[in-house]
Amino acid sequence: MSFKVVILESAEYDLKDLKQYIINNFSLVTWHDTYSKLKTSIRNLQNFPLAGSIPEELNRLNISQYRQVISGMNRIIYEVRQDTVYIHIIVDARRDMQSLLTRRLLRT
Repeated sequence: MSFKVVILESAEYDLKDLKQYIINNFSLVTWHDTYSKLKTSIRNLQNFPLAGSIPEELNRLNISQYRQVISGMNRIIYEVRQDTVYIHIIVDARRDMQSLLTRRLLRT
């Protein structure tokens, strides 16, 4: 069974921020490589949505409906509902997830 993948607006903003960060601090070539890996990871979610692990930061809060996959130096945090995968966050794995989640909550 193939799942539908939906990239939410919040994840699209994350992707734009990540692109700027990588281009500014590394190179356009690095961005293209990173983007290619992200697309492959997202495509894999269509067939294996439960392959990801529960993010440790969320597991500590007893929030278990979200999962993550690591793509290079990035995390893709998503939720599976029925036959759809909703991508909520795409972020550099070295970022402080607690701060990111707090900012997200304040922004909504």
